[in-house]
Amino acid sequence: MVTRLAIAALASALLAACSVGPDHVRPAVAVPATFSGSPAAGTAGAAPAPAPITADVADFWVVFDDPQLTTLVQRALVANHNLRIALSRYDEARALLRQSRLDVLPTVTARGEAASTRASADQLPGLPRAERDGDSYSAGLAASWELDLFGRVRRGIEAGRADATATADDLRATQVAVVAEVATAYLSLRGLQERLRVAEDNAGTQRDTLRLVEARFAAGQDSAFDSARARAQVASTLARVPALEAQVAATIHRLAVLTGRTPDALLGELSAVRALPAVPATIDPGTPGTLLRRRPDIAAAEQRLHAATARVGVATADLFPRFSLGALLGSQAIDSGDLFARDSETRVVALGIDWSFLDIGRVRARIAARDAEAEGELARYQQTVLLALEDTENALVRFDRARAEDRQLEEAALASARAAGLARLRFDAGATGLLDVLDAERTRLQAQDAFADSRTRSTTGAVAVYRALAGAWPQALPQREVLGAAGSPR
Repeated sequence: MVTRLAIAALASALLAACSVGPDHVRPAVAVPATFSGSPAAGTAGAAPAPAPITADVADFWVVFDDPQLTTLVQRALVANHNLRIALSRYDEARALLRQSRLDVLPTVTARGEAASTRASADQLPGLPRAERDGDSYSAGLAASWELDLFGRVRRGIEAGRADATATADDLRATQVAVVAEVATAYLSLRGLQERLRVAEDNAGTQRDTLRLVEARFAAGQDSAFDSARARAQVASTLARVPALEAQVAATIHRLAVLTGRTPDALLGELSAVRALPAVPATIDPGTPGTLLRRRPDIAAAEQRLHAATARVGVATADLFPRFSLGALLGSQAIDSGDLFARDSETRVVALGIDWSFLDIGRVRARIAARDAEAEGELARYQQTVLLALEDTENALVRFDRARAEDRQLEEAALASARAAGLARLRFDAGATGLLDVLDAERTRLQAQDAFADSRTRSTTGAVAVYRALAGAWPQALPQREVLGAAGSPR
């Protein structure tokens, strides 16, 4: 009878195709047709800008035409420790998914036992000790299988698959963050080196002025007051240098750590001054709809919503009985030589039914908790979409305004340089005083420093646009062997 019940239950399980609980449906999110902000056309900065590019161009950092930047990005993608951490979490999620998939198969175990027992005299009164001793031997295979009639196991696998996909999207998001941080740090480094050059060049010009004033003072043409003012301006300009040098060193340290190396590893390689790369002419952001499909953080949020929805089904399945098949095939004997003899075999076939209908309050409480979790993940997904749109709009408008600022500051830097040169000529000709020269040189320093800082913000603003769009990033998951080889031995 038990065998017939087991066969009937197995047939029902094979025919059953229902899974209780809600099915995941991608939430509908209203987004605008286009982005409101976009960078204005035209060049920014003194250097010529490359041709317009789109958010989907492969390896976006190549538009800056800087081989050293490309090398640093490639190193970071191989050796960055945040990527290794994200990859380990992805591997963990995949392992848990493999474990959950095995739940659809029978669980088979094997056991064996050899025992020597002795009963006490109280248990077997009147028998000598030798007759109270006994040996026993057993060996067997046991199997158990849950018949997933209501989809509890299938929903669990569905949740595990969504969790694993979410961690893969997290890994891609980490790639985006690491590449963007490397590019931002590198461009900031070149901008800081440009500001340092501006300060040192202006200090050199101001030293020339100071020497001229001191010579004129020695000849009785200028006063000690003029000499003190010129010396104060030189000292003020030189005071900028240590702070900029510290920022340069700190940025090189950051780049070294981002590429998986010690902070001092890149000092020799990156200390040589290079020009700040040109700013992209335009960046086509595409549409908000394509952004939703491209951003890995949005994809991860959707997958976590999917997992939470599937776990509602896992909890809902507890409202229904849980059927399981069990079987045991073994051998028992009191002599090891008879362990696998013909008459020593044992077997058990059982159909088990587990139903929590008497504990329905706890079951419904668990369902309510999973419903609340799914509702929270829905809100998190919707919030992630809005934050992605906000991030992109902000990046676009900041990039556009920074490039407009570049044009004005470039004009100011060129004009102030001309004014400083004219003031020096007028001073040499005796047509103006030292105060006009010092004021013109101070204005030139401020304008050139502001222009260098603005150009840095324009180039890093372009990186911010690409980071927000998550376009032109390495979409393939890195290989464990590659990342492991770059770090400690595995």
